[in-house]
Amino acid sequence: MSDEARITAWVRGRVQGVGFRWFTRENALEIGGLTGFALNLDDGRVQVVAEGPRENCHRLLDWLRSGDTPGRVDGVTEIWDTPRGGYEGFQVR
Repeated sequence: MSDEARITAWVRGRVQGVGFRWFTRENALEIGGLTGFALNLDDGRVQVVAEGPRENCHRLLDWLRSGDTPGRVDGVTEIWDTPRGGYEGFQVR
């Protein structure tokens, strides 16, 4: 199993208009070693894509589910994959 991973997570709840993407970016930067983005979707969810060390991806996912996020998270669905690269840092889109 590779030490590098890609996670795509869809976060549902009251997660738009509350600074959720910005705090996700800050948390990813604090964890370190992660690239990717957080994006508001038209259906009210936030999509988070992160690539980097597998343990750091787990830490970000744990934070998304922790209740320490802005707004209210009702659930998180994720898919794990191999990194594809191409991201400059961690962005809010």
